[in-house]
Amino acid sequence: MNRPNILLITSDQQHWNTIGAFNPEIDTPNLDRLVREGTTFTRAYCPNPTCTPTRASIITGMYPSQHGAWTLGTKLLEDRRTVGDEFRAAGYTTALIGKAHFQPLHGTEQYPSLESYPILQDLAFWRSYEGPFYGFDHVALTRNHTNEAHVGQHYALWLEEKGCTNWRDYFVAPTGTMDRAIKHTWPIPEEFHYNTWIAERSNAVLEQSKAEDKPFFLWSSFFDPHPDYLVPAPWDRMYDPNGLTIPEMSPGEHDRNPPHFAMTQEEQPDFSHLRETGNGIHGYHSHLTSKAERKQLVATYYGMISLMDKYIGRILDKLDELDLAKNTIVVFTTDHGHFFGQHGLQHKGGFHYEDLIKLPFLVRYPGHVPSGAQSSAIQSLVDLAPTFLRFSDIAIPPIMTGVDQRDVWCGSSTHARDHAICEFHHEPTTIHQKTYVDARYKITVYYNQTYGEMFDLERDPGELHNLWDDPSAQTLKQELLLKYIWAELGKEPMPMPRIWHA
Repeated sequence: MNRPNILLITSDQQHWNTIGAFNPEIDTPNLDRLVREGTTFTRAYCPNPTCTPTRASIITGMYPSQHGAWTLGTKLLEDRRTVGDEFRAAGYTTALIGKAHFQPLHGTEQYPSLESYPILQDLAFWRSYEGPFYGFDHVALTRNHTNEAHVGQHYALWLEEKGCTNWRDYFVAPTGTMDRAIKHTWPIPEEFHYNTWIAERSNAVLEQSKAEDKPFFLWSSFFDPHPDYLVPAPWDRMYDPNGLTIPEMSPGEHDRNPPHFAMTQEEQPDFSHLRETGNGIHGYHSHLTSKAERKQLVATYYGMISLMDKYIGRILDKLDELDLAKNTIVVFTTDHGHFFGQHGLQHKGGFHYEDLIKLPFLVRYPGHVPSGAQSSAIQSLVDLAPTFLRFSDIAIPPIMTGVDQRDVWCGSSTHARDHAICEFHHEPTTIHQKTYVDARYKITVYYNQTYGEMFDLERDPGELHNLWDDPSAQTLKQELLLKYIWAELGKEPMPMPRIWHA
Protein backbone atom coordinates (compact mmCIF):
# COMPACT_ATOMS: atom_id res chain seq x y z
CA MET A 1 0.00 0.00 0.00
CA ASN A 2 1.16 3.55 -0.77
CA ARG A 3 0.84 5.05 2.69
CA PRO A 4 0.55 8.83 2.90
CA ASN A 5 3.26 11.06 4.26
CA ILE A 6 2.34 13.27 7.21
CA LEU A 7 3.56 16.88 7.49
CA LEU A 8 2.42 18.68 10.63
CA ILE A 9 3.28 22.39 10.66
CA THR A 10 2.63 24.32 13.84
CA SER A 11 3.09 27.86 15.01
CA ASP A 12 3.22 28.82 18.68
CA GLN A 13 0.50 30.87 20.40
CA GLN A 14 -1.28 32.07 17.24
CA HIS A 15 -4.73 33.63 17.41
CA TRP A 16 -7.28 31.82 15.26
CA ASN A 17 -8.12 34.91 13.19
CA THR A 18 -4.65 35.66 11.84
CA ILE A 19 -4.81 34.11 8.38
CA GLY A 20 -4.99 36.50 5.44
CA ALA A 21 -7.69 34.54 3.64
CA PHE A 22 -10.08 35.50 6.46
CA ASN A 23 -8.46 38.65 7.86
CA PRO A 24 -7.57 41.26 5.22
CA GLU A 25 -5.31 43.13 7.66
CA ILE A 26 -2.64 40.42 7.59
CA ASP A 27 -0.64 38.93 4.70
CA THR A 28 -0.15 35.13 4.73
CA PRO A 29 0.01 33.96 1.11
CA ASN A 30 1.22 30.45 1.92
CA LEU A 31 -1.37 29.75 4.59
CA ASP A 32 -3.91 31.18 2.14
CA ARG A 33 -2.65 28.59 -0.32
CA LEU A 34 -3.52 25.82 2.14
CA VAL A 35 -6.95 27.41 2.59
CA ARG A 36 -7.53 27.23 -1.17
CA GLU A 37 -6.14 23.73 -1.57
CA GLY A 38 -7.62 22.17 1.58
CA THR A 39 -10.30 22.44 4.23
CA THR A 40 -10.44 25.05 6.97
CA PHE A 41 -11.88 23.81 10.24
CA THR A 42 -13.38 26.76 12.09
CA ARG A 43 -14.03 24.99 15.42
CA ALA A 44 -10.66 23.54 16.43
CA TYR A 45 -9.57 23.61 20.09
CA CYS A 46 -6.50 22.97 22.18
CA PRO A 47 -6.64 20.53 25.12
CA ASN A 48 -4.70 23.05 27.24
CA PRO A 49 -3.79 26.72 26.59
CA THR A 50 -0.08 26.27 27.39
CA CYS A 51 2.79 24.63 25.55
CA THR A 52 3.98 21.46 27.31
CA PRO A 53 0.56 19.93 28.05
CA THR A 54 -0.82 20.52 24.56
CA ARG A 55 2.35 19.47 22.74
CA ALA A 56 2.42 16.25 24.74
CA SER A 57 -1.24 15.70 23.78
CA ILE A 58 -0.37 16.08 20.10
CA ILE A 59 2.06 13.17 20.20
CA THR A 60 0.23 10.94 22.71
CA GLY A 61 -3.37 11.38 21.59
CA MET A 62 -4.27 11.83 25.26
CA TYR A 63 -5.40 14.73 27.44
CA PRO A 64 -2.94 16.38 29.84
CA SER A 65 -4.83 14.87 32.78
CA GLN A 66 -4.07 11.46 31.25
CA HIS A 67 -0.52 11.66 29.86
CA GLY A 68 0.81 13.39 32.99
CA ALA A 69 2.50 16.53 31.62
CA TRP A 70 -0.19 18.59 33.30
CA THR A 71 1.38 22.05 33.17
CA LEU A 72 4.46 24.07 32.32
CA GLY A 73 7.47 22.96 34.33
CA THR A 74 6.49 19.29 34.14
CA LYS A 75 7.62 16.73 31.58
CA LEU A 76 6.12 14.02 29.44
CA LEU A 77 7.55 10.88 31.00
CA GLU A 78 9.68 8.88 28.60
CA ASP A 79 7.65 5.69 29.05
CA ARG A 80 4.60 7.22 27.34
CA ARG A 81 4.02 5.69 23.91
CA THR A 82 3.70 8.30 21.16
CA VAL A 83 2.41 8.53 17.63
CA GLY A 84 6.03 8.64 16.48
CA ASP A 85 6.62 5.24 18.05
CA GLU A 86 3.72 3.86 16.03
CA PHE A 87 4.99 5.39 12.80
CA ARG A 88 8.54 4.16 13.43
CA ALA A 89 7.25 0.62 13.96
CA ALA A 90 5.40 0.90 10.64
CA GLY A 91 8.55 1.85 8.73
CA TYR A 92 8.15 5.62 8.59
CA THR A 93 10.92 8.18 8.93
CA THR A 94 10.00 10.34 11.94
CA ALA A 95 11.42 13.81 12.58
CA LEU A 96 10.76 16.88 14.71
CA ILE A 97 12.34 20.17 13.67
CA GLY A 98 12.09 23.25 15.91
CA LYS A 99 10.23 23.47 19.20
CA ALA A 100 9.57 20.42 21.33
CA HIS A 101 8.97 21.69 24.90
CA PHE A 102 8.10 18.23 26.18
CA GLN A 103 10.46 18.82 29.11
CA PRO A 104 11.17 21.76 31.47
CA LEU A 105 14.08 24.17 31.57
CA HIS A 106 15.20 22.66 34.87
CA GLY A 107 15.79 18.98 35.56
CA THR A 108 16.24 16.97 38.74
CA GLU A 109 17.80 13.60 39.50
CA GLN A 110 14.33 12.07 39.53
CA TYR A 111 13.08 14.03 36.53
CA PRO A 112 16.02 14.79 34.21
CA SER A 113 15.42 17.03 31.22
CA LEU A 114 17.28 17.24 27.92
CA GLU A 115 15.70 20.67 27.44
CA SER A 116 17.22 22.11 30.62
CA TYR A 117 20.31 23.97 31.71
CA PRO A 118 23.22 23.24 31.51
CA ILE A 119 22.83 20.49 28.88
CA LEU A 120 20.69 22.88 26.83
CA GLN A 121 23.87 24.77 25.90
CA ASP A 122 26.33 21.89 25.84
CA LEU A 123 26.96 22.11 22.11
CA ALA A 124 29.37 19.18 22.16
CA PHE A 125 26.49 16.99 23.35
CA TRP A 126 24.10 18.28 20.69
CA ARG A 127 26.67 17.83 17.95
CA SER A 128 26.34 14.07 18.39
CA TYR A 129 22.68 13.81 19.46
CA GLU A 130 19.77 13.65 17.02
CA GLY A 131 17.47 11.23 18.81
CA PRO A 132 15.53 9.10 19.29
CA PHE A 133 13.34 11.48 21.26
CA TYR A 134 9.72 10.63 22.06
CA GLY A 135 9.32 8.52 18.94
CA PHE A 136 11.22 10.85 16.61
CA ASP A 137 14.25 9.24 14.95
CA HIS A 138 15.66 12.64 14.10
CA VAL A 139 15.32 15.90 16.01
CA ALA A 140 16.74 19.40 15.53
CA LEU A 141 15.87 21.47 18.60
CA THR A 142 16.15 24.77 20.38
CA ARG A 143 14.21 26.31 23.27
CA ASN A 144 14.29 30.08 22.76
CA HIS A 145 11.43 32.29 21.68
CA THR A 146 13.01 35.20 19.80
CA ASN A 147 15.99 36.55 21.80
CA GLU A 148 15.58 34.46 24.97
CA ALA A 149 18.73 33.30 26.75
CA HIS A 150 17.56 29.68 26.33
CA VAL A 151 19.10 29.54 22.86
CA GLY A 152 21.32 26.52 22.29
CA GLN A 153 21.03 22.91 21.10
CA HIS A 154 20.98 22.30 17.34
CA TYR A 155 20.04 25.87 16.42
CA ALA A 156 23.18 27.31 17.99
CA LEU A 157 25.26 24.71 16.15
CA TRP A 158 23.59 25.68 12.88
CA LEU A 159 24.29 29.37 13.51
CA GLU A 160 27.98 28.61 13.88
CA GLU A 161 27.98 26.36 10.81
CA LYS A 162 26.43 29.23 8.83
CA GLY A 163 29.22 31.58 9.86
CA CYS A 164 27.23 33.52 12.44
CA THR A 165 30.05 33.41 14.98
CA ASN A 166 28.64 36.43 16.82
CA TRP A 167 25.25 34.80 17.39
CA ARG A 168 25.29 35.68 21.09
CA ASP A 169 24.86 39.34 20.08
CA TYR A 170 21.24 38.56 19.20
CA PHE A 171 20.24 36.99 22.53
CA VAL A 172 19.94 38.38 26.04
CA ALA A 173 22.07 37.65 29.09
CA PRO A 174 23.31 35.45 30.56
CA THR A 175 23.80 33.67 27.24
CA GLY A 176 24.19 36.73 25.05
CA THR A 177 24.76 40.46 25.04
CA MET A 178 21.65 41.90 23.36
CA ASP A 179 20.19 44.98 25.06
CA ARG A 180 16.92 44.01 26.75
CA ALA A 181 15.62 47.52 26.10
CA ILE A 182 15.36 46.81 22.35
CA LYS A 183 11.72 46.21 21.48
CA HIS A 184 9.89 45.00 18.37
CA THR A 185 12.91 44.98 16.00
CA TRP A 186 15.16 41.95 16.38
CA PRO A 187 18.56 42.82 14.90
CA ILE A 188 19.30 39.23 13.86
CA PRO A 189 19.61 38.93 10.04
CA GLU A 190 16.77 36.97 8.50
CA GLU A 191 19.22 34.42 7.08
CA PHE A 192 20.04 33.42 10.67
CA HIS A 193 16.49 33.51 12.04
CA TYR A 194 15.19 30.21 13.39
CA ASN A 195 12.45 30.21 10.73
CA THR A 196 15.19 29.87 8.11
CA TRP A 197 16.77 27.04 10.10
CA ILE A 198 13.45 25.18 10.55
CA ALA A 199 12.64 25.36 6.84
CA GLU A 200 16.14 24.27 5.82
CA ARG A 201 16.24 21.31 8.22
CA SER A 202 12.67 20.28 7.37
CA ASN A 203 13.48 20.30 3.68
CA ALA A 204 16.54 18.15 4.34
CA VAL A 205 14.26 15.55 5.95
CA LEU A 206 11.98 15.66 2.90
CA GLU A 207 14.92 15.20 0.55
CA GLN A 208 16.27 12.27 2.54
CA SER A 209 12.87 10.57 2.72
CA LYS A 210 12.49 11.00 -1.03
CA ALA A 211 15.96 9.55 -1.67
CA GLU A 212 15.27 6.58 0.60
CA ASP A 213 11.75 6.12 -0.79
CA LYS A 214 10.32 5.97 2.73
CA PRO A 215 7.12 7.55 4.01
CA PHE A 216 7.65 10.25 6.62
CA PHE A 217 6.02 11.78 9.65
CA LEU A 218 7.54 15.24 9.96
CA TRP A 219 6.63 17.88 12.52
CA SER A 220 7.92 21.33 11.50
CA SER A 221 7.44 23.23 14.74
CA PHE A 222 7.81 27.02 14.51
CA PHE A 223 8.32 29.31 17.55
CA ASP A 224 6.53 32.45 16.38
CA PRO A 225 4.40 34.45 17.04
CA HIS A 226 4.96 33.57 20.72
CA PRO A 227 6.09 36.69 22.62
CA ASP A 228 8.42 38.45 23.15
CA TYR A 229 7.32 40.56 20.21
CA LEU A 230 10.46 40.74 18.06
CA VAL A 231 10.97 40.33 14.32
CA PRO A 232 13.86 41.29 12.02
CA ALA A 233 13.71 43.96 9.34
CA PRO A 234 11.86 44.54 7.08
CA TRP A 235 9.08 42.57 8.76
CA ASP A 236 9.19 44.89 11.78
CA ARG A 237 7.81 47.71 9.61
CA MET A 238 5.45 45.66 7.44
CA TYR A 239 2.33 46.78 9.29
CA ASP A 240 1.32 50.30 10.27
CA PRO A 241 0.17 50.15 13.92
CA ASN A 242 -2.37 52.90 13.24
CA GLY A 243 -3.90 50.98 10.34
CA LEU A 244 -4.83 47.85 12.30
CA THR A 245 -7.94 46.90 14.22
CA ILE A 246 -6.96 46.83 17.88
CA PRO A 247 -9.13 44.71 20.20
CA GLU A 248 -10.69 46.55 23.12
CA MET A 249 -12.32 45.49 26.37
CA SER A 250 -16.02 46.24 26.77
CA PRO A 251 -16.81 48.27 29.90
CA GLY A 252 -18.14 46.10 32.72
CA GLU A 253 -17.64 42.79 30.92
CA HIS A 254 -15.75 41.26 33.87
CA ASP A 255 -18.37 42.28 36.45
CA ARG A 256 -20.01 38.84 36.27
CA ASN A 257 -16.81 36.84 35.80
CA PRO A 258 -14.70 35.00 38.40
CA PRO A 259 -12.56 37.48 40.38
CA HIS A 260 -9.24 36.85 38.64
CA PHE A 261 -10.59 38.42 35.44
CA ALA A 262 -11.24 41.86 36.95
CA MET A 263 -7.99 41.71 38.90
CA THR A 264 -6.03 41.71 35.64
CA GLN A 265 -7.30 45.25 35.07
CA GLU A 266 -5.78 46.55 38.31
CA GLU A 267 -2.39 48.25 38.38
CA GLN A 268 -0.95 46.05 41.13
CA PRO A 269 -3.20 43.03 41.72
CA ASP A 270 -2.28 40.58 44.46
CA PHE A 271 -2.50 37.00 43.22
CA SER A 272 -0.40 35.54 46.04
CA HIS A 273 -3.35 33.44 47.23
CA LEU A 274 -3.09 31.40 44.02
CA ARG A 275 0.63 30.67 44.29
CA GLU A 276 1.25 27.16 45.67
CA THR A 277 4.45 25.80 44.14
CA GLY A 278 6.44 29.02 44.21
CA ASN A 279 6.81 28.93 40.43
CA GLY A 280 5.39 31.39 37.92
CA ILE A 281 1.65 31.52 37.33
CA HIS A 282 1.04 32.58 33.73
CA GLY A 283 -1.44 35.38 33.25
CA TYR A 284 -2.01 36.27 36.89
CA HIS A 285 -0.72 39.84 36.86
CA SER A 286 -1.80 43.25 35.60
CA HIS A 287 -2.68 43.27 31.91
CA LEU A 288 -2.94 47.04 31.65
CA THR A 289 -1.18 48.25 28.50
CA SER A 290 -1.34 51.64 26.80
CA LYS A 291 -3.20 51.85 23.51
CA ALA A 292 -0.08 53.01 21.66
CA GLU A 293 1.85 50.00 22.91
CA ARG A 294 -1.02 47.65 22.08
CA LYS A 295 -1.05 48.96 18.51
CA GLN A 296 2.65 48.29 18.15
CA LEU A 297 2.31 44.84 19.69
CA VAL A 298 -0.29 43.84 17.10
CA ALA A 299 1.83 45.20 14.25
CA THR A 300 4.85 43.22 15.42
CA TYR A 301 2.78 40.10 16.07
CA TYR A 302 1.45 40.25 12.51
CA GLY A 303 4.96 40.77 11.18
CA MET A 304 6.12 37.64 13.00
CA ILE A 305 3.29 35.64 11.41
CA SER A 306 4.03 36.94 7.92
CA LEU A 307 7.72 36.08 8.24
CA MET A 308 6.84 32.59 9.45
CA ASP A 309 4.43 32.22 6.54
CA LYS A 310 7.30 32.86 4.11
CA TYR A 311 9.22 29.86 5.47
CA ILE A 312 6.16 27.66 5.64
CA GLY A 313 6.00 28.40 1.93
CA ARG A 314 9.57 27.14 1.52
CA ILE A 315 8.53 23.78 2.95
CA LEU A 316 5.39 23.57 0.80
CA ASP A 317 7.47 24.45 -2.26
CA LYS A 318 9.90 21.64 -1.45
CA LEU A 319 7.01 19.16 -1.37
CA ASP A 320 6.11 20.29 -4.88
CA GLU A 321 9.71 20.19 -6.09
CA LEU A 322 10.14 16.61 -4.85
CA ASP A 323 6.74 15.55 -6.26
CA LEU A 324 5.57 14.63 -2.76
CA ALA A 325 2.60 16.96 -2.33
CA LYS A 326 -0.03 14.66 -3.83
CA ASN A 327 0.67 11.90 -1.30
CA THR A 328 1.26 14.12 1.73
CA ILE A 329 -1.29 15.11 4.36
CA VAL A 330 -0.43 18.65 5.45
CA VAL A 331 -1.94 20.01 8.65
CA PHE A 332 -1.31 23.55 9.83
CA THR A 333 -2.35 24.59 13.31
CA THR A 334 -0.94 26.06 16.54
CA ASP A 335 -0.59 24.80 20.10
CA HIS A 336 -2.97 27.38 21.60
CA GLY A 337 -4.31 30.85 20.95
CA HIS A 338 -3.34 34.29 22.17
CA PHE A 339 -4.70 37.53 23.58
CA PHE A 340 -3.56 40.85 22.16
CA GLY A 341 -6.12 43.08 23.82
CA GLN A 342 -9.29 40.99 23.63
CA HIS A 343 -11.19 41.32 26.93
CA GLY A 344 -8.38 43.54 28.17
CA LEU A 345 -5.99 40.60 28.24
CA GLN A 346 -2.49 39.93 26.91
CA HIS A 347 -0.72 36.65 26.11
CA LYS A 348 -2.34 33.72 27.99
CA GLY A 349 -3.50 32.39 31.36
CA GLY A 350 -6.59 30.97 33.03
CA PHE A 351 -9.03 32.76 30.75
CA HIS A 352 -10.77 30.27 28.45
CA TYR A 353 -12.16 32.67 25.90
CA GLU A 354 -12.26 31.51 22.28
CA ASP A 355 -9.28 33.80 21.59
CA LEU A 356 -7.11 31.52 23.70
CA ILE A 357 -8.48 28.02 23.19
CA LYS A 358 -9.73 28.12 19.58
CA LEU A 359 -7.14 27.55 16.85
CA PRO A 360 -6.39 28.07 13.17
CA PHE A 361 -6.67 24.59 11.63
CA LEU A 362 -6.03 23.76 7.95
CA VAL A 363 -5.88 20.32 6.33
CA ARG A 364 -4.71 19.54 2.78
CA TYR A 365 -4.58 16.10 1.15
CA PRO A 366 -5.13 16.32 -2.62
CA GLY A 367 -7.84 14.04 -3.90
CA HIS A 368 -9.01 13.14 -0.40
CA VAL A 369 -9.69 16.30 1.63
CA PRO A 370 -12.03 18.78 -0.14
CA SER A 371 -10.29 21.88 -1.45
CA GLY A 372 -11.49 25.41 -0.74
CA ALA A 373 -13.92 24.10 1.86
CA GLN A 374 -14.84 25.16 5.38
CA SER A 375 -16.20 22.93 8.12
CA SER A 376 -17.58 23.71 11.57
CA ALA A 377 -16.96 20.13 12.76
CA ILE A 378 -15.32 20.33 16.19
CA GLN A 379 -11.66 19.32 16.24
CA SER A 380 -9.22 18.87 19.11
CA LEU A 381 -5.44 18.62 18.93
CA VAL A 382 -5.78 15.40 20.90
CA ASP A 383 -7.35 13.96 17.74
CA LEU A 384 -4.27 14.44 15.56
CA ALA A 385 -2.43 11.27 16.56
CA PRO A 386 -5.31 8.80 16.03
CA THR A 387 -6.35 10.52 12.82
CA PHE A 388 -2.85 10.39 11.33
CA LEU A 389 -2.62 6.69 12.20
CA ARG A 390 -6.02 5.93 10.68
CA PHE A 391 -5.03 7.59 7.39
CA SER A 392 -1.95 5.36 7.32
CA ASP A 393 -3.88 2.18 8.20
CA ILE A 394 -1.90 1.80 11.42
CA ALA A 395 -3.79 0.45 14.42
CA ILE A 396 -4.75 3.17 16.90
CA PRO A 397 -3.52 2.22 20.38
CA PRO A 398 -6.50 1.86 22.73
CA ILE A 399 -4.78 4.12 25.27
CA MET A 400 -5.34 7.09 22.93
CA THR A 401 -8.45 9.04 23.88
CA GLY A 402 -8.58 11.43 20.95
CA VAL A 403 -11.06 10.56 18.21
CA ASP A 404 -10.40 9.55 14.62
CA GLN A 405 -11.34 12.46 12.34
CA ARG A 406 -10.45 10.88 8.98
CA ASP A 407 -13.98 10.70 7.60
CA VAL A 408 -14.67 14.27 8.72
CA TRP A 409 -11.49 15.55 7.06
CA CYS A 410 -12.42 13.72 3.87
CA GLY A 411 -15.92 15.19 3.90
CA SER A 412 -17.79 11.90 4.16
CA SER A 413 -18.96 12.53 7.74
CA THR A 414 -20.30 15.70 9.32
CA HIS A 415 -18.66 15.24 12.73
CA ALA A 416 -16.67 12.84 14.89
CA ARG A 417 -17.24 14.59 18.22
CA ASP A 418 -19.96 16.88 19.56
CA HIS A 419 -17.78 18.75 22.06
CA ALA A 420 -14.23 19.65 23.06
CA ILE A 421 -12.66 19.82 26.50
CA CYS A 422 -9.90 22.23 27.44
CA GLU A 423 -7.99 21.71 30.70
CA PHE A 424 -5.92 24.25 32.63
CA HIS A 425 -4.30 22.73 35.71
CA HIS A 426 -1.54 25.21 36.50
CA GLU A 427 -1.14 24.85 40.27
CA PRO A 428 -2.04 21.71 42.25
CA THR A 429 -5.32 23.06 43.68
CA THR A 430 -5.61 26.84 43.32
CA ILE A 431 -5.46 27.07 39.51
CA HIS A 432 -7.41 24.15 38.13
CA GLN A 433 -10.25 24.55 35.65
CA LYS A 434 -11.87 22.75 32.74
CA THR A 435 -14.01 23.98 29.88
CA TYR A 436 -16.64 22.06 27.94
CA VAL A 437 -17.65 23.58 24.61
CA ASP A 438 -20.19 22.24 22.12
CA ALA A 439 -21.77 23.55 18.93
CA ARG A 440 -23.43 26.45 20.75
CA TYR A 441 -22.50 26.67 24.43
CA LYS A 442 -19.43 26.82 26.62
CA ILE A 443 -19.14 26.19 30.35
CA THR A 444 -16.07 26.46 32.60
CA VAL A 445 -15.80 24.94 36.06
CA TYR A 446 -13.17 25.58 38.73
CA TYR A 447 -11.86 23.13 41.31
CA ASN A 448 -13.29 23.86 44.76
CA GLN A 449 -15.03 27.04 43.55
CA THR A 450 -18.70 27.91 43.14
CA TYR A 451 -18.06 30.56 40.49
CA GLY A 452 -17.67 29.73 36.81
CA GLU A 453 -18.43 30.85 33.28
CA MET A 454 -21.15 30.02 30.79
CA PHE A 455 -21.58 31.59 27.37
CA ASP A 456 -24.04 31.25 24.52
CA LEU A 457 -21.64 31.44 21.56
CA GLU A 458 -24.49 31.79 19.08
CA ARG A 459 -26.11 34.86 20.70
CA ASP A 460 -22.98 36.19 22.35
CA PRO A 461 -19.98 35.30 20.12
CA GLY A 462 -17.87 37.96 21.83
CA GLU A 463 -18.36 36.22 25.20
CA LEU A 464 -19.36 39.42 26.98
CA HIS A 465 -22.30 38.10 29.03
CA ASN A 466 -21.46 35.38 31.53
CA LEU A 467 -24.65 33.42 32.20
CA TRP A 468 -23.31 31.39 35.15
CA ASP A 469 -25.39 33.22 37.78
CA ASP A 470 -28.19 34.38 35.47
CA PRO A 471 -31.48 33.17 37.07
CA SER A 472 -33.04 32.54 33.66
CA ALA A 473 -30.15 30.27 32.60
CA GLN A 474 -30.03 27.85 35.54
CA THR A 475 -31.78 24.99 33.73
CA LEU A 476 -29.33 25.34 30.87
CA LYS A 477 -26.46 25.41 33.37
CA GLN A 478 -27.57 22.11 34.89
CA GLU A 479 -27.87 20.54 31.43
CA LEU A 480 -24.37 21.68 30.46
CA LEU A 481 -22.86 20.51 33.74
CA LEU A 482 -24.37 17.08 33.14
CA LYS A 483 -23.02 17.02 29.58
CA TYR A 484 -19.61 18.02 30.89
CA ILE A 485 -19.66 15.14 33.39
CA TRP A 486 -20.64 12.75 30.63
CA ALA A 487 -17.78 14.07 28.51
CA GLU A 488 -15.32 13.47 31.36
CA LEU A 489 -16.57 9.92 31.77
CA GLY A 490 -16.39 9.38 28.03
CA LYS A 491 -12.73 10.32 27.73
CA GLU A 492 -11.41 7.80 30.23
CA PRO A 493 -8.71 5.67 28.57
CA MET A 494 -9.30 1.95 28.11
CA PRO A 495 -5.85 0.37 27.65
CA MET A 496 -7.36 -2.91 26.45
CA PRO A 497 -10.79 -4.22 25.40
CA ARG A 498 -12.84 -6.38 27.72
CA ILE A 499 -12.04 -9.90 26.54
CA TRP A 500 -14.17 -12.16 28.79
CA HIS A 501 -17.05 -12.09 31.25
CA ALA A 502 -14.81 -12.26 34.35
